[in-house]
Amino acid sequence: MSDATPAGPTPVNQLSYEQARDELVGLVARIEGGQVPLEESMLLWERGEKLAAHCQAKLDAAQQTLDRATASGSDIEPGPDGADG
Repeated sequence: MSDATPAGPTPVNQLSYEQARDELVGLVARIEGGQVPLEESMLLWERGEKLAAHCQAKLDAAQQTLDRATASGSDIEPGPDGADG
């Protein structure tokens, strides 16, 4: 017997956006595949909810960063494709 205990899944808050998204895609595929028992499906669903919320938080933070950058550069004239140009 081995003394090592299997590591559980990485805590969601420690995942990058890409890692969380990729894991979420995999979970959805497993659930939709219909080969997972109900109890496991429920656990996967709960993990998927956490992953989705984590991804959304990362996207929201990125959007806020872009909004701040855009607001700080608002005195720049729009280019030829700009609405005010």
